[in-house]
Amino acid sequence: MKKIPVYEPFFSGREKEYVEDCLESKWISSKGKYVRMFEEKFSDYIGTTYGVSVTNGTVALHLALLTLGIGEGDEVIVPSLTYIATVNPVHYVGAVPVFVDSIEKTWQIDPEEIRKKITNKTKAIIVTHLYGHPCDMEEIVDIAHVNGLFLIEDCAEAIGTNFANKKVGGFGDIGCFSFFGNKTITTGEGGMLVTDDKTIALRAASLRGQGLAMYREYWHDIIGYNFRMTNICAALGVAQLEIVEEIIEKKRTIAKWYQQFLKGLPCQLLIGLDGQDGIKNTFWMCTIILKNSDLREPLRNYLKENGIETRPSFYPVHTMPMYSKKYQRIPIAEKLGWSGINMPSYPGLLEDDVKYICDIIEKFYNCLTG
Repeated sequence: MKKIPVYEPFFSGREKEYVEDCLESKWISSKGKYVRMFEEKFSDYIGTTYGVSVTNGTVALHLALLTLGIGEGDEVIVPSLTYIATVNPVHYVGAVPVFVDSIEKTWQIDPEEIRKKITNKTKAIIVTHLYGHPCDMEEIVDIAHVNGLFLIEDCAEAIGTNFANKKVGGFGDIGCFSFFGNKTITTGEGGMLVTDDKTIALRAASLRGQGLAMYREYWHDIIGYNFRMTNICAALGVAQLEIVEEIIEKKRTIAKWYQQFLKGLPCQLLIGLDGQDGIKNTFWMCTIILKNSDLREPLRNYLKENGIETRPSFYPVHTMPMYSKKYQRIPIAEKLGWSGINMPSYPGLLEDDVKYICDIIEKFYNCLTG
């Protein structure tokens, strides 16, 4: 039986060469040439002035909140339809997450719902560019500006994604990225904070490195953290960044195959506004939406029996035990959260693989109708 994983990293560049260079140089921890190189090359790629590398994407969000001084009693607006790591850092700093609904066509946070949730305690908005599709950054930037709020972009799933022909991560005060093994480019574990604000970048770098003072060796002037990326991880990142556009084009091609082979079936690929008004969806995950959400787990089980690994789309965070003490209905997020399946989407996937997957989906539906 053919085995198709939901994701695996794609190494076709100089990854091995750069990692071996680290080993030969003995610079394997958080000091070494690849750390700064990766920060500079990645921020250049996004179109921002500064990059601060960290240990993972969750830490990038945590560090962003710490850097902006978000803390006890503050409210932070977040999408409910997102990965849990978008929300947990708000709790880490003692702030309160305020959940907002999504737009059904794009699955992204709804600007109109953001406006409704702003209070005198609101200090920041976190948006997630979910599954590689951008949020409506024109509207959201305007909301943040008019209300004097910080804006943080969670771009963990959206490396290379465009809104209005500009890469996401450069619209807000801070953009946060993840380089986990299943992300568009990977360092194994790793993350990055990007910004155009020098003060933010310097403060983030200090907090990341145990609060080390800039101009006095081994002197610490604030309480900091050990959030540093290793030189080995950064070496992987530099090599992956050299092939990032190749990876993105492969993933966009895979999405086209799904769109083609799913025609006529009672499910559809999440495409959103890709190709409209300078919007580029990088399809971190190819997500299919079922017309009947009751069939999600039976279909996933059927795919598993045929060697195809999948994931459920993210469950709305406001429905999870630690965040559901106050009952609330967020209807679009709830509808989408129960009806989506993340399909195999890794860059090495072949057209025949996608056709096989879609053929299995068709057989499932044929079995239902007899």
